[in-house]
Order: sequence, then C-alpha cells, then structure tokens
Amino acid sequence: MHGGVYTLFILTHNPEGKEESAQKKKEIRMVYAWIIVVAIFVAYGHYDRVHGTNNSNVIWRRLQEEENCNFYEGSWVRDESYPLYDSLACPNIDYQFDCLKYGRQDQNYLKYRWQPNNCDLPRFVIFYSKLRGKQIMFVGDSIGHDQWQSLVCLLHASAPESAVIQSDSEHASFHNFTIPGYGISVIFMRQQYLVDIDYEDKIGRVLKLDSIKNGELWKKMDILVFNTWFWWNRNDSGKPWDYIQNGDKIVKDMDRIEAFKLGLTTWVNWVNAEINPNKNKVFYQGITPSHWKGGEWNEPQVKNCSLETEPLSGSSYPSGLPPQVFIMEDILNKITKPFHLLNITTLSQLRKDAHPSIYNAHRTMDCLHWCVAGLPDTWNLLMYATLITDDN
Repeated sequence: MHGGVYTLFILTHNPEGKEESAQKKKEIRMVYAWIIVVAIFVAYGHYDRVHGTNNSNVIWRRLQEEENCNFYEGSWVRDESYPLYDSLACPNIDYQFDCLKYGRQDQNYLKYRWQPNNCDLPRFVIFYSKLRGKQIMFVGDSIGHDQWQSLVCLLHASAPESAVIQSDSEHASFHNFTIPGYGISVIFMRQQYLVDIDYEDKIGRVLKLDSIKNGELWKKMDILVFNTWFWWNRNDSGKPWDYIQNGDKIVKDMDRIEAFKLGLTTWVNWVNAEINPNKNKVFYQGITPSHWKGGEWNEPQVKNCSLETEPLSGSSYPSGLPPQVFIMEDILNKITKPFHLLNITTLSQLRKDAHPSIYNAHRTMDCLHWCVAGLPDTWNLLMYATLITDDN
C-alpha cells in the first residue's frame, strides 16, 4: 500500500427513526475514536516514509522488508526538497568544492536524489546518535576530503556552534571538525597514497610502498574511511615524491599501476593485521570518475564538464567501469576483516553535471572534484545507511 490520506466512512442507518440508546451512542463514539487513531498512525507512517525518521531500528526493519535491497543499483531522480543544507552557510568549504560561492548559477545539480531500484535510501538524520563520543577519520586524497567536507556541512547545518580546527603532523595534514557537548570528532587526514612518503638525505622524498607509520593513530578511531587512486598516475611536477621504494629497492620511477597494487596491498595487509572489528569500522571509498571526454557518455563533441547541468538517465554508464575498479576490487577481496566498500563508481559516473567546472577560486576547469553541496552528500547517506544496517 502506498502513502496517501486514507479515509474510512461509516454510515449509520436507522430506518425506523428510533432513538438510539445511550449504550449504542457510546459504541459509535468508540468506533469513531478508533478510526481517528488508525488514521493518525497511517498518516504518520506515510509522512515518516517520505520525510525520514530518526529511529535507526525502524529504518533497519524497513530495509529488511525490502527484497534485493542494493543501495548502489538505481538512478537519479529530481527531488525539490534538495539540497540537504545551504552550502553558503557552511564555513570553511575548500575552494575546490564551493561552487555556489564561486559563481555557479545553475542549481539543477543540487536537486537530484539517488533512488535505489528496490528499496529507499534513508534520508540523512543527524549522526549524533551514531557518533556520540566517537571519532571518525577520512584518510586519503582530495576526493576523501570532498566527502569529509560534505559530512562537515551536513552536521554543521544542525550544529552551527561546531568548529573546524586545522593542524599538521610529520606525515600528514589534519582537519578536525568537532561538535562541543557531543564528544564527536570528524577528521580528515591527507595521505594521498595511504602508504608513507619520507624525506631521505641525499635523494629527497621517497614514496615507500611497504610502509604505514600512521597506523597507530588510525587504530584509535571508531570509524575509518580510506581512499586512494588519482595521485598514482600523476606525472607532473606536482607529484609529492622523487623516488619510489619497495623493500630494499629504490627506483626513480616504475609502472604506476604496479605501484598502486603494491601500495594498496600494503594497506590491505595492515587492515588484516591491525583492525579490531569490535573497535573499528572500516570503509573504503570506491574509485570516483572524472568527466573530461564526452565520448564516454556518447557525446563525443563534448570536451569537458563545463556545460553539463543534468545527470545521465538510467542505471548504467555508456563506457562501463574503468579498469582500475577491477584492480581495486581484486586487491580488496584479500581483506579478511569486516569492512565496507562504498561502491560509488557507477552512481558517480552518472553525475557529469556535479563537478565544479570553472566555479572554484582559481577559475581552472575541474572535472575531477565535486561540488559541496552535491554528490558527496549521497556518499555520506550511503555510509549512514550502512552504519544503521551494520549495527542492527
């Protein structure tokens, strides 16, 4: 039965025009009272279904009732209640993601909600009940930062007294979002390769494919979200290393796919050896796409994402998954501890409209990162739904 206003009419008929007894009138009043109670529950159930609930057990039972509930198979539908927050009211959005601030006029990209095929993705309800007294850390590159920034804005919308504190360590840059009174910290740690980069005398910066020094810090977190990919193929002067080391062998460069495999395998081995499932929940953010070549979505005349204002329809991307996804999945399959893959590649491929384009501080074309508010909010909704189902 679908939502709506359900009205039940009970007609009473007295063909002889006789007065009803006091007892009969009392019975009729009781019937009407029960009708009102039932109507309230039905209406509330419809409202709750459409607008969301903060009861994770209710959400979990609903998801159990849905057959073949795969959050990652679906399509984008327009929803006028979106976005989930006003990005202009969210402080400290990175210049790469703050599309409205830097002049994006069309706002269609803010109006789309991910709709799984066979179930409903629960609306975002404040994470406080899930995160009270906890620490959640994102570790990775600027795409991980994108998701961290989204979660900061989602939380800040209901806790404007919260604050962002930035600090640095020997191996990484930290951004720490705190919510006073709740004991919650949401941290971003920039470590693009997950493995270490160390400075060595005489040769300079060395990317160490078999070394993870920040693992002791990671183990202190309650929820961990990792990602890596894009920096492995970076060849320009902006790459943050001069040499690559694996074991005792140091080289000036090597096949980047092989380096990625070795580095990600080191991380997988760390998870298997160090993660305590009773303490740590581990997520891995799937590889997200860029939209530089219109031929990938059957528009070969399109050269970038600059004029894109609508998502692709349907549930699949014309050119399919990029090959690095299969490499990633093959390595992640070696994880023996419980973990969750945020399998966001396809749903993100459909959002050619959701990139900053030129609407960033430097006015450079950006078809790699994502606007905040925007697509990364859905990644956090998926993480939220996973936490609910996992806890129950």
